Amino acid sequence: MAEIIQKDGTWTFDGDTVRIVPGRDKGVGLLRQTLGEVAVPLRALAGISHEPGRKAGRLRLRLRDGADPLLQVTAGRLPEASDPYRLSVDADRAGVAEYFVDEVRNALLLEQVEPGSCDAYLLPGPAVPITVGAGDGTVAFDGDRVALDWNWTTEEAKRSGGPREFRLADVRAVEWYPSRGLENGWIRFTLAGAPAASPPPKYDPCAVELFGFKKDPLMALVAAAVALRLPHPAAPAAPPEAAPVPASAPALPTGDWTTSGGHPVDHDALLRRLRELGELHQAGVLTTEEFATAKAAILGRF
Repeated sequence: MAEIIQKDGTWTFDGDTVRIVPGRDKGVGLLRQTLGEVAVPLRALAGISHEPGRKAGRLRLRLRDGADPLLQVTAGRLPEASDPYRLSVDADRAGVAEYFVDEVRNALLLEQVEPGSCDAYLLPGPAVPITVGAGDGTVAFDGDRVALDWNWTTEEAKRSGGPREFRLADVRAVEWYPSRGLENGWIRFTLAGAPAASPPPKYDPCAVELFGFKKDPLMALVAAAVALRLPHPAAPAAPPEAAPVPASAPALPTGDWTTSGGHPVDHDALLRRLRELGELHQAGVLTTEEFATAKAAILGRF
């Protein structure tokens, strides 16, 4: 087993799973502390690297696209301190970091892990129920329902509508964006039947506006917990459901009942056909009108 212990956290690898436990150093982001231990199966990995530095280097895990719902919803926008797949490594532990990298890379080669994209999530995502208050509101998710409540910073036009609650089955998408410079961030839920253009998060009753404070990244955990339970964006499209084929009645007799040689059909065959039609009518396959039409056509051939 390979292991590296740092103030930033501890990583261990047993040949099948990389276990990541965040440290208690002040540089460890609130998201990492709240998320807690993360177990990354080998099949979810695309690679690993060690980036040495004069004072400290970094270990980085690279996950396969689509393997982790957190990375899916954050799309590379997580701050460094919030990234659970980064570990700060002291310069004097660079040799241990390189050994760790070699062990993981060798396992990837031996197991012939496919580094391409995933069409299903391979990590379990944040635990539920989860509740986060940040920006102009609070979001709670229990695995089935999403509830949004507002605070004193909420725009009156949004707050006047009261708290919102909706079922997961009504959610079509969830997105999270951090604050950047003077631009506020948000977490937004798109519901079935919603208009294509959403109002700004400040006025959107299905969004919480984020102001760039410490708890903002925690909303990414809520987004990941919801995204995990929505259809994976790369999942194969389900084949269209075939329309049920109605039970069709046997072809009604039409035209001239003669053989290809022009000779009349045998009367015994016509009688058998009448019996069959009677049985189909009694079984409900043929309506009374269909039965009458077919019967008249057969009798007309005698």
